[in-house]
Amino acid sequence: MNTITLHVNGRTLRSQSEGRTSLADHLREQHGLTGTHLGCEHGVCGACTIEIDGAPARSCITYAASCEGRPIRTIEGLLDDPVMTRLREAFSAEHALQCGYCTPGMLVTARDIVQRLPDADEARIRLELSGNLCRCTGYRGIVQAIQRVLAQCQAEANHAG
Repeated sequence: MNTITLHVNGRTLRSQSEGRTSLADHLREQHGLTGTHLGCEHGVCGACTIEIDGAPARSCITYAASCEGRPIRTIEGLLDDPVMTRLREAFSAEHALQCGYCTPGMLVTARDIVQRLPDADEARIRLELSGNLCRCTGYRGIVQAIQRVLAQCQAEANHAG
């Protein structure tokens, strides 16, 4: 076991970790951050998506020890984020939620789309979501929710400019 120091959701966390422990397992087991879900554990389904260094990353295939000193944000750390607030409201309004298992990873990815691709069309949104699997919704509501938030942001930008 090694002691590692992680910067998670704006807090510095020190804990013990085996060298081969995934970041997802470490966050859930050592720090109680259970919003990070585990699905495939091969980096394919996207349920474990969190932010590392400000970008979406698969925490199930990232070693916790490799994140020493790097900024990490989980779904819990995005509670008061204005874009995430809009996305949660839009996901609810567009019926983009069903079982909810994929939702934390899907929301982290959706937030990245809104922030990085303000002009994304439906095809681009679907491409960006291709690493996040949802077995329940068929994606229509998820895509519409992201489009709704993009339209809100665009309207505000047009109004401000």
